[in-house]
Amino acid sequence: MMSRLFEPLSIGNLRLQNRIAIAPMCQYSAEDGQATDWHMIHLGHLALSGAGLMILEATAVSPQGRITPWDLGLYSDETEAALARALKAVRTYSPIPVAVQLAHAGRKGSSRTPWDGGAQIRPDEPLGWLTEAPSAVPHAEHEASPMGLDRDGLNRVRNDFARAAQRAARLSLDGIELHGAHGYLLHQFLSPIANKREDEYGGSLENRMRFPIEVFEAVRDVFPAEKPVWMRISATDWVPNGWDIEGTIALSKALRSRGCAAVHVTTGGVSPAQAIKLGPGYQVPYAQRVKAEVGLPTMAVGLITEPEQAEAIIANGEADMVSLARAMLYDPRWPWHAAAKLGAQVRAPKQYWRSQPREFKDLFQNAKHGQR
Repeated sequence: MMSRLFEPLSIGNLRLQNRIAIAPMCQYSAEDGQATDWHMIHLGHLALSGAGLMILEATAVSPQGRITPWDLGLYSDETEAALARALKAVRTYSPIPVAVQLAHAGRKGSSRTPWDGGAQIRPDEPLGWLTEAPSAVPHAEHEASPMGLDRDGLNRVRNDFARAAQRAARLSLDGIELHGAHGYLLHQFLSPIANKREDEYGGSLENRMRFPIEVFEAVRDVFPAEKPVWMRISATDWVPNGWDIEGTIALSKALRSRGCAAVHVTTGGVSPAQAIKLGPGYQVPYAQRVKAEVGLPTMAVGLITEPEQAEAIIANGEADMVSLARAMLYDPRWPWHAAAKLGAQVRAPKQYWRSQPREFKDLFQNAKHGQR
């Protein structure tokens, strides 16, 4: 039987060869927001994986929107040129569609790298800065408070997203994912845990959704109409009285009416008090509800590690794509091995065709090899 995981899928007008996405994974290896040789190696490596889509790591729309001082950015001519260099290398050797995740860290910015503990760098410390958020409420009690965004600040951040989208268009990226998850700025507006505003951007569900929707509209307006824009959303905060699946469905419906092409469903990140119930595919049921009740293509993520597990998620209609992060870092040829197990074919670079195992003679599409 034909593998459902390796069936083609369209997100808007973007045609994907299969339903495996490489999820955005921060590398904390940029210099002043600029992609480095690490990005060329890392992205080039993953571009040969055979996945249907690669989404670049959270890419800050402004310097203060970075999670760490070493985050990738797309907010200046220098950051645009550096990313162009890495993308040129990818495109020379791989036809994989590439999207970018545009992001603003909000109150979770000014952090150390994960391998240095990940703690906040306070504004008065070297490399630190004053973060900005919907409200002057810190992520954790002991941390420095962010600056609450005023009307001018909201306009500036919205414009930063739009300008980054224009740069993404100049780089000929195939799609844009807006980061509305994991406790970063757009998620902070959505969650009553972080959003304590008393104006039209706080309080009711409609008001808390307002700024993320405005950002989506600003990005959609300036990115080529034939290319998709979608959002990653945390479906629950895993905290009582926080953001939840009902809000996620309402937001997804509002985004759909404004031209959103898909929803990338994840969870958590807005509060240290979260109580996540981990297990294989633990976030998939949230993607399933969004798919069923909104009707947009959905991407599911979260402890999806085995080909048979991914196949079942697609075959059972729980999601339209699976999105792999840590599993792909651990095994950058995961799609090859999944295709071998599921009796499917996968795209591989011609330089690697002769690696095709003898027991899987039709694994690589259009493969041929001869030698004197």
